[in-house]
Amino acid sequence: MPTPVTLTPSAPPLTLVLVEPQIPPNTGNVARLCAVTGARLCLVGPLGFSIAQKDLRRAGLDYWDKVFQAFFPTLDDYLAEHATVRRHLFSSHAATSLWEADFRPGDHLIFGSEPRGLPKALLERFAERGVTIPMLPDRRCLNLSTAVGIAAYEALRQIRLCARP
Repeated sequence: MPTPVTLTPSAPPLTLVLVEPQIPPNTGNVARLCAVTGARLCLVGPLGFSIAQKDLRRAGLDYWDKVFQAFFPTLDDYLAEHATVRRHLFSSHAATSLWEADFRPGDHLIFGSEPRGLPKALLERFAERGVTIPMLPDRRCLNLSTAVGIAAYEALRQIRLCARP
Protein backbone atom coordinates (compact mmCIF):
# COMPACT_ATOMS: atom_id res chain seq x y z
CA MET A 1 0.00 0.00 0.00
CA PRO A 2 1.40 3.48 -0.89
CA THR A 3 2.58 5.71 1.92
CA PRO A 4 0.16 8.61 2.54
CA VAL A 5 1.61 11.99 1.64
CA THR A 6 1.43 14.87 4.06
CA LEU A 7 2.01 18.37 2.76
CA THR A 8 3.88 20.58 5.19
CA PRO A 9 3.99 24.37 5.30
CA SER A 10 7.22 25.71 3.85
CA ALA A 11 8.11 27.73 0.79
CA PRO A 12 5.04 27.79 -1.46
CA PRO A 13 5.34 24.95 -3.97
CA LEU A 14 3.32 26.89 -6.56
CA THR A 15 1.66 30.20 -7.21
CA LEU A 16 -1.82 30.11 -8.71
CA VAL A 17 -2.64 33.21 -10.74
CA LEU A 18 -6.19 34.19 -11.66
CA VAL A 19 -6.45 36.82 -14.39
CA GLU A 20 -9.63 38.91 -14.15
CA PRO A 21 -11.73 36.37 -12.23
CA GLN A 22 -15.41 37.27 -12.26
CA ILE A 23 -17.18 34.73 -10.04
CA PRO A 24 -16.45 35.06 -6.29
CA PRO A 25 -17.13 31.42 -5.34
CA ASN A 26 -14.57 30.22 -7.91
CA THR A 27 -11.92 32.46 -6.39
CA GLY A 28 -12.96 31.31 -2.91
CA ASN A 29 -12.56 27.67 -3.97
CA VAL A 30 -9.10 28.40 -5.38
CA ALA A 31 -8.18 30.17 -2.13
CA ARG A 32 -9.25 27.04 -0.19
CA LEU A 33 -7.12 24.94 -2.54
CA CYS A 34 -4.17 27.21 -1.77
CA ALA A 35 -4.83 26.92 1.97
CA VAL A 36 -4.69 23.11 1.93
CA THR A 37 -1.72 22.78 -0.44
CA GLY A 38 0.52 25.64 0.62
CA ALA A 39 0.24 27.34 -2.78
CA ARG A 40 0.03 31.12 -2.98
CA LEU A 41 -2.64 33.10 -4.83
CA CYS A 42 -2.17 36.12 -7.08
CA LEU A 43 -5.13 38.00 -8.48
CA VAL A 44 -4.89 40.17 -11.57
CA GLY A 45 -7.55 42.82 -12.14
CA PRO A 46 -9.97 44.01 -12.89
CA LEU A 47 -11.90 41.67 -10.62
CA GLY A 48 -15.62 40.99 -10.86
CA PHE A 49 -15.98 41.31 -7.07
CA SER A 50 -14.52 43.02 -4.00
CA ILE A 51 -11.63 41.69 -1.94
CA ALA A 52 -12.22 44.21 0.83
CA GLN A 53 -11.57 42.74 4.29
CA LYS A 54 -15.23 42.92 5.36
CA ASP A 55 -16.36 41.12 2.19
CA LEU A 56 -13.78 38.38 2.70
CA ARG A 57 -14.87 37.83 6.30
CA ARG A 58 -18.50 37.66 5.18
CA ALA A 59 -17.53 34.97 2.63
CA GLY A 60 -15.84 32.91 5.36
CA LEU A 61 -12.34 33.33 3.98
CA ASP A 62 -10.67 33.57 7.37
CA TYR A 63 -7.48 31.99 5.96
CA TRP A 64 -7.04 34.67 3.26
CA ASP A 65 -3.88 36.02 4.91
CA LYS A 66 -2.29 32.56 4.62
CA VAL A 67 -2.87 32.20 0.86
CA PHE A 68 -3.13 35.63 -0.72
CA GLN A 69 0.15 36.91 -2.10
CA ALA A 70 -0.75 39.97 -4.14
CA PHE A 71 -3.26 41.85 -6.23
CA PHE A 72 -2.07 43.36 -9.48
CA PRO A 73 -4.28 46.01 -11.12
CA THR A 74 -3.24 44.86 -14.61
CA LEU A 75 -1.66 41.91 -16.34
CA ASP A 76 1.32 44.09 -17.28
CA ASP A 77 1.86 44.87 -13.58
CA TYR A 78 1.90 41.14 -12.76
CA LEU A 79 4.28 40.33 -15.64
CA ALA A 80 6.67 43.12 -14.62
CA GLU A 81 6.74 41.99 -10.97
CA HIS A 82 7.28 38.34 -11.90
CA ALA A 83 9.40 38.70 -15.01
CA THR A 84 11.65 35.71 -14.38
CA VAL A 85 9.28 33.01 -13.09
CA ARG A 86 8.37 29.88 -15.01
CA ARG A 87 4.80 30.22 -16.18
CA HIS A 88 2.21 27.75 -17.39
CA LEU A 89 -0.71 29.40 -19.16
CA PHE A 90 -3.84 27.26 -19.12
CA SER A 91 -6.07 27.45 -22.16
CA SER A 92 -8.27 25.11 -24.16
CA HIS A 93 -6.40 26.46 -27.22
CA ALA A 94 -2.91 25.36 -26.05
CA ALA A 95 -1.00 22.57 -27.78
CA THR A 96 0.72 20.98 -24.75
CA SER A 97 -1.35 18.56 -22.70
CA LEU A 98 -1.32 18.70 -18.90
CA TRP A 99 0.13 15.17 -19.04
CA GLU A 100 3.12 16.42 -21.08
CA ALA A 101 3.81 19.58 -19.07
CA ASP A 102 6.83 19.70 -16.78
CA PHE A 103 6.16 21.38 -13.44
CA ARG A 104 8.80 22.50 -10.95
CA PRO A 105 8.76 24.09 -7.49
CA GLY A 106 7.99 27.78 -7.65
CA ASP A 107 6.12 27.66 -10.97
CA HIS A 108 3.21 30.00 -11.63
CA LEU A 109 0.04 28.41 -13.02
CA ILE A 110 -2.00 31.09 -14.80
CA PHE A 111 -5.72 30.90 -15.54
CA GLY A 112 -8.05 33.33 -17.32
CA SER A 113 -11.45 34.68 -16.45
CA GLU A 114 -14.52 32.48 -16.51
CA PRO A 115 -16.19 34.00 -19.57
CA ARG A 116 -13.12 34.83 -21.69
CA GLY A 117 -10.09 32.80 -20.64
CA LEU A 118 -6.62 34.30 -21.02
CA PRO A 119 -6.02 37.19 -23.41
CA LYS A 120 -4.97 36.08 -26.90
CA ALA A 121 -1.95 38.41 -26.85
CA LEU A 122 -0.64 36.74 -23.67
CA LEU A 123 -1.12 33.25 -25.13
CA GLU A 124 0.75 34.31 -28.27
CA ARG A 125 3.57 35.95 -26.28
CA PHE A 126 4.15 32.79 -24.21
CA ALA A 127 2.94 30.21 -26.75
CA GLU A 128 5.56 27.65 -25.67
CA ARG A 129 4.19 27.81 -22.10
CA GLY A 130 0.57 27.03 -22.98
CA VAL A 131 -1.03 23.99 -21.32
CA THR A 132 -4.41 22.39 -21.91
CA ILE A 133 -6.37 19.99 -19.73
CA PRO A 134 -7.49 17.02 -21.85
CA MET A 135 -11.23 16.83 -22.45
CA LEU A 136 -13.52 15.06 -24.85
CA PRO A 137 -14.01 16.95 -28.12
CA ASP A 138 -16.97 19.26 -28.60
CA ARG A 139 -17.48 19.78 -24.86
CA ARG A 140 -17.67 23.06 -23.01
CA CYS A 141 -14.71 24.02 -20.87
CA LEU A 142 -14.27 23.07 -17.23
CA ASN A 143 -15.31 25.30 -14.36
CA LEU A 144 -12.40 27.58 -13.38
CA SER A 145 -11.93 26.24 -9.86
CA THR A 146 -12.14 22.64 -11.12
CA ALA A 147 -9.49 23.34 -13.77
CA VAL A 148 -7.21 25.00 -11.21
CA GLY A 149 -7.60 22.02 -8.86
CA ILE A 150 -6.76 19.50 -11.58
CA ALA A 151 -3.70 21.47 -12.70
CA ALA A 152 -2.46 22.22 -9.18
CA TYR A 153 -2.57 18.61 -8.05
CA GLU A 154 -0.81 17.36 -11.18
CA ALA A 155 1.90 19.98 -10.61
CA LEU A 156 2.17 18.99 -6.94
CA ARG A 157 2.39 15.31 -7.92
CA GLN A 158 5.31 16.08 -10.23
CA ILE A 159 7.04 18.33 -7.70
CA ARG A 160 6.71 15.66 -5.01
CA LEU A 161 8.18 13.02 -7.33
CA CYS A 162 11.08 15.31 -8.25
CA ALA A 163 11.82 16.01 -4.58
CA ARG A 164 12.21 12.33 -3.64
CA PRO A 165 15.72 11.12 -2.92
